[in-house]
Order: sequence, then C-alpha cells, then structure tokens
Amino acid sequence: MLFQQILNGLVVGSVYGLFALGFTLIFGVNRIMNMAQGSVFMIGAFTGLYVVTALEAPLFVALAAAMLAGGMVSVLLDWLAFRPLRKQANFEFSTLVASLGADLVLLAAAQKISKTEVMRFPFDAFPIVIFNVAGVRVQLLQLVIMAVAALFVVGLLTYLYRTKYGLHIRAVAYSEQTSRLLGINPGLINFQVFFISGALAGVAGVLIGLAFNSVHFMMGEPFLLRAFVVIILGGLGSIPGALIAGLAIGLIQTLSVAYVSAGVADAIVFSTLFVVLIFRPTGLFGKATATMRVARQ
Repeated sequence: MLFQQILNGLVVGSVYGLFALGFTLIFGVNRIMNMAQGSVFMIGAFTGLYVVTALEAPLFVALAAAMLAGGMVSVLLDWLAFRPLRKQANFEFSTLVASLGADLVLLAAAQKISKTEVMRFPFDAFPIVIFNVAGVRVQLLQLVIMAVAALFVVGLLTYLYRTKYGLHIRAVAYSEQTSRLLGINPGLINFQVFFISGALAGVAGVLIGLAFNSVHFMMGEPFLLRAFVVIILGGLGSIPGALIAGLAIGLIQTLSVAYVSAGVADAIVFSTLFVVLIFRPTGLFGKATATMRVARQ
C-alpha cells in the first residue's frame, strides 16, 4: 500500500514539477507571477482532447498540438497583457493583476465553449496495461507520464545550459540592460520564455487529463495553486527547486489522501510550506537576494 501510494505521488509530482517549471521560468527571467498559467494548462488539455477525439490522431500528435496551443496562448498573453506593463517602474504588481484578469477571461471563454461539461478521453486513447512489480500495480500510463515529464525536463535543462539561446535566456534573466549591451534582443528572449512556459503547461494538461481522464474548464486552477506552493517551497526562480518541490508536494498530497483524509490534504501541503519557510524563508533552493535568476542556478 505504501509503495503504491509513493508511485502515485511520483506520477502526480512529476507533472507538478513540469507545470511549475514554466511558472518559475517566467518568474526567473521576467519577475512576472503569471496567474493565468492554470488556464494555459487547461487549454492544452482541451487541445489534446480535441485532437484525439475529433481528429482521431494519436497521442503524440495531441501532445505536440497541446504544446503549440499552450505556447501561442502564453505568447499572446505576454504581448497583450504583460509587455505594455513591463515598461513601468514597478511592474510586478500590475502584471500580477493583469494575469488574474487574463485568467478570468480565459476561464469564462472555456466555460462558455465547454458548457461546463466534464469531458473525457476515449477509452482506447491509451492501452490499459498493468504490471505487477513486487505487489505494486504499475500502469503503463504512469510510466509514460513520468517518462514524458522527465524527457521535457531534460530537454529544457539542455536548452538552457547547453545552447547559445539558453545562454541568452540566462543573460537576460541576470540583467536585461546588460544583455542589450551584449547584442541580445530581450524581445526575442521573452518570446522564447513564454512559449516554452506555455508549451510545458500544455503538455502537463494533457498528461493530467489522461491520468484522471477528466478535462474541464476549472482543471487548471488547483494545479496553479499547487504550482505556486511548489515554486515558493523550491525557491523563487530555482529550476532544481521546482523539480524537487514538485515531487515532494505530489508525495505529500498522495500520502495525505491515503493515510489521513482527502479533506485535509491541502492543509497538510500548506502546513509543510509554512514550516519550511520558517527555517528557510527563501525556500529550499532560493537565494537570499531579491534578484534570484535562472542564470545563477
């Protein structure tokens, strides 16, 4: 029973970490707390569902479509809601309010289109294969979810730390003004950052939609709240922190539901955050300075 719940927690936690990566990437580079990320997550899930049901395409096509949809919606949010505000002196609060407004608009549109219905992937969208390993029921879908999450995490880290474009992203994260002097175009970097963030959210939405076989217009909001806990717990702007905290929150939540009560699971998660912040106010991997950046991780 314990090992079964640990497996379930790792599956959910891997998606938390994947979702939180995009969240923390935007904050690390632009210092924007994008509260519309949950809606991008939801749009990715709906896109993947549409591709599978209406177009009868395989899941890898659905994942690619969700990446594209999530990335483009995220870029549009930047162009319409964030870019005009970034020119202001203290833009953190104004962009936070703008992201909340954008989130409400996207939720209202999704509610109208979906008619508040809970939609599901077809029964044969993914083969039901179950392995029994030392008494633990391991579903093929669980293995695929963790593998896909790991693949995207490795891909993101490789992009950030092994490519010229990743170096440019880290330079802008460190100092936009200095990066301009080095000939780097911050506008192009912001396009990349928001697209990558939205693409990660879109993939996470499809994975969760498959895991729980449930897609609805409010599905991103609980994940947004938990992603917020993840990035605070891991340290604002810290990519390693987002990964580790995502897995930890997934384990804590799953074990709490199994051994305590589903009704207090979120309370235990937030209590854990509170206790950690007492001893580590900047989070597990956060810096003591206010200019925490992706470049320093």
